[in-house]
Amino acid sequence: MNLNVSGHHLEVTPAIRSYVSGKLKRIRRHFDHVIGAHVILSVSKIRQKAEVTLHVRGKEIHCECEHADLYAAIDLLVDKLDRQVLRYKAKRNDKPHDAIKRL
Repeated sequence: MNLNVSGHHLEVTPAIRSYVSGKLKRIRRHFDHVIGAHVILSVSKIRQKAEVTLHVRGKEIHCECEHADLYAAIDLLVDKLDRQVLRYKAKRNDKPHDAIKRL
């Protein structure tokens, strides 16, 4: 999985990059067909915002969260993204693989 972490009004330190990478491993554990992820971390005066665009085959899944603490925003983001990926995986697996007519 290609991981791109960028910051808006924020310098992305190696500690933040490794924290995001460690959290996104949970997504890989549930769904193997992830092509890449683009994470944007931004800071305003009061709120910290984390957003991610996850590239999977045939679709892009976008998610964003805000919190007063950046690490908490990343945690909320990964929880929300995990739910979206599991829902996408369930929808994808519900479709029949073959066109056999049952009598």
